[in-house]
Amino acid sequence: MAGMAEESEESGVTDFDSSVASSERAGSDTSVDPNTSVNTDDDSQPGAFLPDRVREWREKIAQNPTIDLVYRIVVGVIGAVVLVVGIIMIPYPGPGWAVVFVGLGILASEFSWAHRLLLFARDKYDKFEEWYKRQHWSVQALFGIACVILVLLMLWALGVLNAVAGWFGVHEQWLASPLFG
Repeated sequence: MAGMAEESEESGVTDFDSSVASSERAGSDTSVDPNTSVNTDDDSQPGAFLPDRVREWREKIAQNPTIDLVYRIVVGVIGAVVLVVGIIMIPYPGPGWAVVFVGLGILASEFSWAHRLLLFARDKYDKFEEWYKRQHWSVQALFGIACVILVLLMLWALGVLNAVAGWFGVHEQWLASPLFG
């Protein structure tokens, strides 16, 4: 694998390539568990969770600087769009946080800053979840009520409550959206 790091350094170093090269220079163990096809070397590097076949394919792309740039731009745009959609979905019922983590995962497959952010966010989310599970049922109920209120406020602000009320012949002024009148 040392040969791959040298080749990638000669052909234009990317975050992905430099992470592989720097882990090798640091003397970290880059062995692969023979029972799995996922590289288990260093989870702190971009692409560390990618299967070996995908990593090899990515290293081939990195050898051509033009294709590598296009690939990084496409990954960046797709990851950013998924991330923004996930952020918009957070206050609504559904998979908002899951979509945020998927967007960060897409970005983290290529960019070291996104990988660090993904690890940080996942750690904070897991710690919050552990804390939440330890709370008394009344505290959990208050969080649930607060979430329902937040969702209702978002639906009201976007005019959804007024639209649904109109389906049933209810036309109250207080249901009108403050944003869209």
